Amino acid sequence: MGHYAVAAIVSMWAALVALTSLVVREAGWSRLRRYSLTIACLALALLVLPGAAVVKLGLPYKDRILARLIRHHSPPVDLSGGCSVFPQDNVWNVRISGNPVDAKSQVYVQSMGPNLPLHADFGPVGGIPYGTTSGNQPITDVTLLDGAAESDRGPYRIPDDAPIEPGADSHVLIVDRGECRLYELYGAARTGSQQWRANSGAIFDLKSNQLRPEGWTSADAAGLPIFAGLLRYDEVKSGRISHALRFSTPHTRRAFVWPARHFASSSSDPNLPPMGQRFRLRGSFDLSRVTAEARVILNALKEYGMFLADNGGPWFLTGTPDSRWDSRTISDLRSVSGSDFEAVDSSIMMIDRNSGQARR
Repeated sequence: MGHYAVAAIVSMWAALVALTSLVVREAGWSRLRRYSLTIACLALALLVLPGAAVVKLGLPYKDRILARLIRHHSPPVDLSGGCSVFPQDNVWNVRISGNPVDAKSQVYVQSMGPNLPLHADFGPVGGIPYGTTSGNQPITDVTLLDGAAESDRGPYRIPDDAPIEPGADSHVLIVDRGECRLYELYGAARTGSQQWRANSGAIFDLKSNQLRPEGWTSADAAGLPIFAGLLRYDEVKSGRISHALRFSTPHTRRAFVWPARHFASSSSDPNLPPMGQRFRLRGSFDLSRVTAEARVILNALKEYGMFLADNGGPWFLTGTPDSRWDSRTISDLRSVSGSDFEAVDSSIMMIDRNSGQARR
């Protein structure tokens, strides 16, 4: 339970005690004795109401009353007909548990905060949402603004009801199951029926290993697809995640490494990590004390690791908003700190710097 929740409960209890004291002083005990039923109800409320709040706040979010009333489930991604989130030999889908440690691993982790916890940048309300379409979505008019020079011109197929990430980034991610394509917008806003505007946009052929042109951004700072690295509840519930994840850190270097295509910094400090740097959870990290859901996530971080994809909060692991996320799982992730990670050398996997195909 958070400090703010504890403070709210203590305040509630204090308010009830103060109210009771005030009533007794003003009315007098001899007069109040005639209203024994009212006094009994007040005493019961004094004992039960804050106690019930403690119990409810101690439950996983999905078991609380509000979560039962307000359900938000990320849509399933049912891909078929040879469509998948990139080929099996794509760098996102290839294990790195056996890769050598990067020579600068220690200095990178030190610059990123070795004592800072892994932060679940997702939950019942946080994270980046996404939508799906089945291939019959009409072509959408997307006006591209500041990032137009490094954006794909289209055609885009963005539903009018596509979810928009709250906040300044305003990402829109759409998986087109019929066309086997991924459409991603940054700084997006709907301007009319089948009309959108965005600061930048990228289209990914999910059957292809082709990367974006070198030096180009995407809806993400590193020029990578966002959706490919999202933590999705359905995957976690299935018991296995078979791809790398996405995370951010506040300070990066003015450089990028394969498979990233773009940097987002003006600093040349060699101790800062470049965009696209891949990190993994150390194999020795003990998973015996975490929830089953947290174990699935942490196993993926051991096997597939996570790509540094944007400047943002320290060790912020990106997922989707979903009311089914268990608060105990999110809490367990905080037991992991920056020093539990190591940077890995991905260069040995590269076949062609302009392709995401990787050696296994």
